[in-house]
Amino acid sequence: MAMTGIQIFKLLPRTNCGDCGVPTCLAFAMNLAAGKAELALCPHVSEAAKAQLGEESAPPIRTVEIGVGPAAFKVGGETVLFRHEKTFFNKTALAIVVSDDEKPEDVDAKLKRIKELAYNRVGLTLRADMVVVRSAGDDPAKFGALARKVAAALDIAPAVMAAKPDVLRAGLEAFKDRKPLIHAAGAGTLDACVALAKEFKAVLVVRGDGVAQTAALAEKAAAAGLGDIVLDTGARKLSRAVEDHVAIRRLAIWKKTRSVGFPTMVVASEIAGDPMKEALVAATLVAKYAGIVALSDARGETLFPVLLERLNIFTDPQRPMKTDQGIYEINGPGKDSPVLITSNFSLTYFIVAGEIESSRVPTWLAVLDTDGLSVLTAWAAGKFVGDAVGAFLKKSGIADRLGARRLVLPGAVAIISGDVEEELGSAWQVKVGPREAAHITPYLRQNFMGLWSVVCGLWSVVSGQSGGAGARQIRSAPKN
Repeated sequence: MAMTGIQIFKLLPRTNCGDCGVPTCLAFAMNLAAGKAELALCPHVSEAAKAQLGEESAPPIRTVEIGVGPAAFKVGGETVLFRHEKTFFNKTALAIVVSDDEKPEDVDAKLKRIKELAYNRVGLTLRADMVVVRSAGDDPAKFGALARKVAAALDIAPAVMAAKPDVLRAGLEAFKDRKPLIHAAGAGTLDACVALAKEFKAVLVVRGDGVAQTAALAEKAAAAGLGDIVLDTGARKLSRAVEDHVAIRRLAIWKKTRSVGFPTMVVASEIAGDPMKEALVAATLVAKYAGIVALSDARGETLFPVLLERLNIFTDPQRPMKTDQGIYEINGPGKDSPVLITSNFSLTYFIVAGEIESSRVPTWLAVLDTDGLSVLTAWAAGKFVGDAVGAFLKKSGIADRLGARRLVLPGAVAIISGDVEEELGSAWQVKVGPREAAHITPYLRQNFMGLWSVVCGLWSVVSGQSGGAGARQIRSAPKN
């Protein structure tokens, strides 16, 4: 961006109203200069300032919103080529394709999977973001019927995929007022598809053969007054898709080429016909700049790894992933169950919670807010120390739910045990647990599993029932 934050600030209203989401106009100007915000967030900027700042303040890749309400998501808006330079903002959307040549029972099963397949991790719900309704036979009536069925079954963001505008219209009718995605406009259908996008307030995918042709189509669509555009270069090989996406990102960010300054889309099933290979395609293009990746089905073995990779890539590298501070129940603890404590670094939490669940010992897990630092690092930073642990446990109210008050500290910070005992008082028995998380399961079984717990655990194994709540299925909300 050519203009500095101070230059931009001089053109803003300077009212410090906060309507843009930040407290001062100077902070907003700095965000504009850094590419972290869009000028449209300021409702009070003058038309003269808009004319002067519009081009300068726009991110090199346009932010496009698809869907409405809670189901809406944004793609694009990125300002850097490499994640470590700043961060990536709008995560790659994962879409599932439902085609009108599939059997009705297969469609029903797929819609059920799309609706129900979700994962809770680090306080977030990970699931597919979009459903793509695809026409295989260019039959408007058949396509429209499928679109209506999908619209009634799912509330996630929709997309329609067909080669002919009249077929696209039949699908779009089912998604009125839901801001769908239209895939895709080619050289011969561009004008008709632009008209459909304007009529239905939809986002349009333009699809060419390679970057140059796709950019030319996007330029024509933009000249026709359409702003919300997504690019699909039509790549049929993974190597070509990666080359196209890297070229688009470099041209948009380094060269400020507006004709490619839009998010991108890839249909993974067109590159790989096997579901597992589709997952590899998706994983590669999540890392290399795709805005939307469409998969042929929603299955845990393929969807979850891609969702997890996306979570890691689109997490700010300068801010560690954190779990909420609180008291968590694992394996149905009671008044005589031990209390283990750890930090809120998400990786530490999931490892410790998993080991506790595996032990089948009813346990309270106390998670202390250490700003996302691991236990040992937090201790070195003065965040996992005796007075902090004691103050947190007192405030949490866990003592009122216990008979025998037994606290187990991580072995790596055994040095704080005396301070914790002094802070909590004689009513608490403070123990030092193992240094390694892998030793938590045998430690709990050896020290806290009574005869009844052993019988229950054996019965669970024999009957095939899980006695634990699961690291991702904590039964009670955390208490702060």
